[in-house]
Amino acid sequence: MSQNSATVALVNRLKFKHLALLVALDDARNLHQAADAVNVAQPSASRMLGDIEEAFGFLLFERNARGMQPTQLGTVTLAYARRALTELTRFAEDLEVKRKGGHGQLTVGAIMGAAPDLLAMAVASLKTERPLLNVRILGETSDQVVQLLHRREIDLALGRLTSPLQHNDFSFEPLARETLVLVVRTVHPLAARDTVTLAELMAWPWVAQPVSSPARALFEEELARAGLATPVNLTECASIFATLQLLENYDAVAMLPESVVRDHVRGKLLVPLPVEIGKSLAGFGILTRKNEPLAEPALHFIELLRGFSRTLARDPASSAHSKTNAEALPASAH
Repeated sequence: MSQNSATVALVNRLKFKHLALLVALDDARNLHQAADAVNVAQPSASRMLGDIEEAFGFLLFERNARGMQPTQLGTVTLAYARRALTELTRFAEDLEVKRKGGHGQLTVGAIMGAAPDLLAMAVASLKTERPLLNVRILGETSDQVVQLLHRREIDLALGRLTSPLQHNDFSFEPLARETLVLVVRTVHPLAARDTVTLAELMAWPWVAQPVSSPARALFEEELARAGLATPVNLTECASIFATLQLLENYDAVAMLPESVVRDHVRGKLLVPLPVEIGKSLAGFGILTRKNEPLAEPALHFIELLRGFSRTLARDPASSAHSKTNAEALPASAH
């Protein structure tokens, strides 16, 4: 069979149901769980995988005691399957929005530190200009949004690179720095203290982000520099909202972005402690996949982010709450 004939045969045999099964297998590494995910019986899923591997002419997975591990060619194929399936899903969603009279879709991943100010201002401006644009916001921490970007579940992200080699896959444009503070609830015994040391805080309960997040890595670095061990009484929590709820309900300490806790401090629910921390945390910015063109709504949103980051740099007191009129918008928003 000629190379062209083989390509045509593969295209004719490959179906989107096959791609869905491959993505499910990549996620679960277990045939039974993958079959459940795509709503087929396990024997049918097994036959489908056999048909797929026959069509490609090589094994996509090695079956062993640890489950199903992608082969080298399988890894390449799975990346394509995920990309193709995500693009089809996004196309279908965008088509449905257009059918209902909408005008496109934008999916953004964002760390919570950027949400109260930069993200909120840019989204508010965008939705004022384009009320029918379907905007989705996902994620809370940098490790979450980078994973969403890698899986092509978002168009772009506001966050940080989380490992040294990610610059090979993603472009990063710095926008702003994030001020971190240590906070406790108002009735915490340390809330009224004028001076507190980091060492004194180790005896108290803590709520901290997962070890995979940049903020947690920085926290551990701060402890190491101070010659302190990780607090023994520590609750790991990836959700900023859940962390705030925990802080309000018992005498725990947490390191959070100032922009996130600002309203809680104003409302006298939380109190910042007089301990300097987080000076070395890298700034956050715009993350995009390399060598992939962005749709027009994403490009316009990036321009809004750049404009509002300049506004906030000139006037750090600016926020989505205090500036909502036309005068507060950067030039690109008018």
